[in-house]
Amino acid sequence: MDEELKCPVCGSLFKDPILLPCSHNVCLACARNIIVQTPEGETPPHNRASNSDYDYLDMDKMSMYSETDSGYGSYTPCLKSPNGVRVFPPTLVHRHCSITCPLCHRSVSLDERGLRGFPRNRLLEAIVSRYQQSRSANVKCQLCDRNPVDATVMCEQCDVFYCTPCQQRCHPSRGPLAKHRLVPPTQSPVAGGQQMPTATLRKQGTCADHDTVNFSMYCINCKTPVCTKCLEGGKHGSHDVKPLAAMWKQHKCQLSQALNGVSDKAKDAKEFLVQLKNMLQQIQENGVEFEACLVAQCDALIEALTRQKAKLLTKVTKEREYKLKVVRDQITHCTMKLRQTTGMMEYCLEVIKENDPSGFLQISDALIKRVTSSQDQWVKGALEPKVGPEFDLTLNTDPLLQTIIQLDFVQSKVESATVPPAPLLQLEKCCTRNNSATLAWRVSVSPSNPIEGYVLELDDGNGGQYREVYVGKETVCTVDGLHFNSSYNARVKAYNSTGVGPYSKTVVLKTSDVAWFTFDPASAHRDIVLTNENQTVSCNSYDDRVVLGTAAFSKGVHYWELMVDRYDNHPDPAFGVARINTMKDMMLGKDDKAWAMYVDNNRSWFMHNNSHTNRAEGGISKGATVGILLDLNKHTVTFLINKQQHGPVAFENLEGVFMPAVSINRNVQVTLLTGMEVPKNFKQQ
Repeated sequence: MDEELKCPVCGSLFKDPILLPCSHNVCLACARNIIVQTPEGETPPHNRASNSDYDYLDMDKMSMYSETDSGYGSYTPCLKSPNGVRVFPPTLVHRHCSITCPLCHRSVSLDERGLRGFPRNRLLEAIVSRYQQSRSANVKCQLCDRNPVDATVMCEQCDVFYCTPCQQRCHPSRGPLAKHRLVPPTQSPVAGGQQMPTATLRKQGTCADHDTVNFSMYCINCKTPVCTKCLEGGKHGSHDVKPLAAMWKQHKCQLSQALNGVSDKAKDAKEFLVQLKNMLQQIQENGVEFEACLVAQCDALIEALTRQKAKLLTKVTKEREYKLKVVRDQITHCTMKLRQTTGMMEYCLEVIKENDPSGFLQISDALIKRVTSSQDQWVKGALEPKVGPEFDLTLNTDPLLQTIIQLDFVQSKVESATVPPAPLLQLEKCCTRNNSATLAWRVSVSPSNPIEGYVLELDDGNGGQYREVYVGKETVCTVDGLHFNSSYNARVKAYNSTGVGPYSKTVVLKTSDVAWFTFDPASAHRDIVLTNENQTVSCNSYDDRVVLGTAAFSKGVHYWELMVDRYDNHPDPAFGVARINTMKDMMLGKDDKAWAMYVDNNRSWFMHNNSHTNRAEGGISKGATVGILLDLNKHTVTFLINKQQHGPVAFENLEGVFMPAVSINRNVQVTLLTGMEVPKNFKQQ
């Protein structure tokens, strides 16, 4: 209750408190210090508050206004007063003056009565008096370490009791503490366990306008006690009034009812404080326990990593010892052979120096055989190391390192709806095969809302913009039809009902340098027969039938070959490329969707859209090889018959997506050879 009984200006207990129209109180002496003079002839504007709050004031003489309405009368803290309030000289005349409440900053202008126009809060004054009476002497110093002595002073601002030595040491009357008010010591009623004395019957209040007349009625309109003279000829004559005693009991009843509600809230607040204090202890204990658990988990990870490190080091040591043993054995063996060879060479040189022909011829045949035999000992590979200095051991720590970096706590409780976290790409499962890429991912932490799906994005293989290639709930996706010999950047994100989460880290996937493919049974003509795991093709018809490959090319340079396994009756098979919708029941190249070379046993021709060009000598037979080189960068096709180059030829409209293609009849059987690099002797024309 101490704060309720202290003046907001001086910080001390109220002394002669007056009641401002805003229902706040200040000491009479402090009110004189915070009077503000308004420019002469200027009336402060009315406050924006409703008239029901302040209509009991004489609005011609005393009007309320806010700080935002005028630059005058504002309450401004200042270091020159004990409680930070600007102090003005008390000699100001009351005309054209106003006073601002230090708590709510509402201002009111003064009439000719000055501060006497404000009612004196006798009730508050009585409570302060009882509060002071309830405090007794013999209070001990609160700063003495041992055997506290009687306090000699108390600081009203600090609310601390000091003995003389402690006051001089801890609260000297200088600096910022010089403005604190030191008073004789009294004991707090709470600390002393005493109750305030019961209120005694006091003299009834008199009217401020009629000093000799007591209050007897209560004005409902102005919400203030009035006397009989105020009702007879004063401003309250036409107002609604009620007996003072009846309104006193009514308001006491209303205050008691309001206090009951506040009391319940205060009880709940006390219980809540107890709960919070208990929670402090629980948080402290749980924090220590969780830290110990975290340390144990991390130590277990470190121990497991240390054990695995020892195993890997053992493997490295074994590999090193094996290589050292092999090299040492090879050194010993080579040294012995070299010593033998060197000795034989020196002996032979000495024999050559002799001038005895008959003696030389007696041993020359044997020496020649020995030298030849010794030379044969240095066979191919004898002078090559059996092992290399490199260690064929590869340790991929990237997935583990990424997992460690992203190691975090899993939220066990749903706190709020959140978007999904960034998925983790499982690098050990991400791979490429030919011109297809397979990606796998997972989410380490489950969001509060279930994940509804994922979005997989790839760039164009040249570092261009990303495009969506998959949207769905699966966490594994294979993307086909990519460019060969290209590097693709891939990323994935998750989404749910809350929104779309962040992207994962980017992974780079490189497709195969060369194309591996087979014939496609799904798109082949029904007369086509595929064997040898779809690598060998034959036909049941005497008419030409078309079969396509499973690979599709749209850029780059690609090369593959076809071996002629059977060639009867000099047919005209055709080899080349085609779009997927080319005609399958006629020779390749007769429509505008295929580009080919057809060849017999003596000659060959290029053909597109049934146009025959570039006749060349040289045909095929059983065992012949036909190579096709497709250069989509230059839009040309080159054919090689038994390594003899035909072309390149720049076919028109050779742009888009193309598949390897062959047309044969029942007199021909060919086998497809893929995964081949461009021949080194290929010539560009």
